[in-house]
Amino acid sequence: MSKITPFLWFDNNGEEAMNFYVSTFKNSRVLKVARFGKKEDVPGGEVWIGTFVLDGQEFCALNGGPHYKICPGVSFYVKCETQAEVDDLWSKLAAGGKPQGCGWLEDKFGVTWQIIPTVLTAMLQDKDLAKAGRVRLAMLKMMKIDIPALEAAYAGK
Repeated sequence: MSKITPFLWFDNNGEEAMNFYVSTFKNSRVLKVARFGKKEDVPGGEVWIGTFVLDGQEFCALNGGPHYKICPGVSFYVKCETQAEVDDLWSKLAAGGKPQGCGWLEDKFGVTWQIIPTVLTAMLQDKDLAKAGRVRLAMLKMMKIDIPALEAAYAGK
């Protein structure tokens, strides 16, 4: 595990978010939860902090109340190898959320994700600037990334 762990602040649905993410990504699991005891502002038994792993990356979720909101200025970049993987993650994470274009989406919890095939990065970094430029222009027209369309742009078709 990395020394750096993304820490997500939720109002009161951190456990729901954590369980959703664990069910969405392969090789994922909840590690630990700390629950509130009974006190005036919390009925007791609700998750306060949860730690979980998404495909090898540890995260924390906190039910911290309405003081802070998740911001799209920070997003999670998910590297996908195939169109099927892009399609699967996109459909799950976009459900109840908002597609934002160029492979970005905000999920139903307000967390922003980039669902990006690794081939896109390789094409955009090609030394042939004409090829890379065609791919960039094609990508800018997409919501969910379409690998065959990118490959056609790359080939000049």
